[in-house]
Amino acid sequence: MSEQVRVCFIGAGNMANAGHYPALAEMDDVELVGICDLQEDRLTETADKYNVEGRFTNYREMLDQMQPDAVYIIMPPHHLYDLTIDCLEMGLNVFVEKPPGLTAHQATWMAKYADQNDAVGMVGWNRRFIPVLNYCRDKVLSYNSQVQQVISTFYKCHPETRGPYYRGAIDILTVDAVHAVDTLRWLAGGEVTKVASSVRKVHYDFDDSFTALVEFDNGCVGVLLANWRAGARVHQFELHTDGASAFINGDYESVIHADGEQFVERLDAKEVAGSDEHYRYYGFFDENRHFIDCVKSGAQPIASFEDSIKTMELVEQIYRSAW
Repeated sequence: MSEQVRVCFIGAGNMANAGHYPALAEMDDVELVGICDLQEDRLTETADKYNVEGRFTNYREMLDQMQPDAVYIIMPPHHLYDLTIDCLEMGLNVFVEKPPGLTAHQATWMAKYADQNDAVGMVGWNRRFIPVLNYCRDKVLSYNSQVQQVISTFYKCHPETRGPYYRGAIDILTVDAVHAVDTLRWLAGGEVTKVASSVRKVHYDFDDSFTALVEFDNGCVGVLLANWRAGARVHQFELHTDGASAFINGDYESVIHADGEQFVERLDAKEVAGSDEHYRYYGFFDENRHFIDCVKSGAQPIASFEDSIKTMELVEQIYRSAW
């Protein structure tokens, strides 16, 4: 492959514009050659902002004409599967936003099609790429590589008037709190062996409260806490090993305690990332850089379709094990 990676986008909505377009626009080895969106106003606005000449409302026409090396599909999860499989069957490298479809079954077939067509496939688990989270993880593991406990929390105050996500097309745990599920599994570093959980309808007529205890084969025990009728959005993690602990918030401050001493380090998320831009300090730039590097090398990403099956399976285990 040439040094320049030709990229097309299916989707010009808020998520794409908040994280992916600005990150890729900073990369000298990426050329944004085409955008497809059914809403022509946001298609035009995004294409004008990033000087993209290829503008389409039919993604197949875009792919045929622009001949990209990689396609970003930034769509709601219930619209994702057929688009992804179409692109993979064409042998194109594909990045999708989380979750990879609606079920572990869909994620499994995305992985199969990627493998069959020698394509790189990646899911947007951007929390894995948050600079301060990676710094804290590496620091804690430098004390002892055996993680003992991980706590992954995600709280939101879901508006009364909003109702279920996408008018009920997908549940909260699979579409949004799944970030906490994936980060829990990634930080634990092992394979799931046991799950015990509580899934409740506390405020709505759909599940809005999730608590899970997860045991891993490497001895780590994880706790998931998610509640969509909490006081405000709070998304943070704890990581504990022998002699060291980290309390991590990718939006604000994180702290590390070690060898009996509190606050060995205090870390500001923006300072660690070296930027006040949300797409920089919240992992979007680094995840996009990782995908482009994998496209160029042909290696599968750390957030591959294959690996993402396990996150989707854990979501389903949390539901099955609920008392």
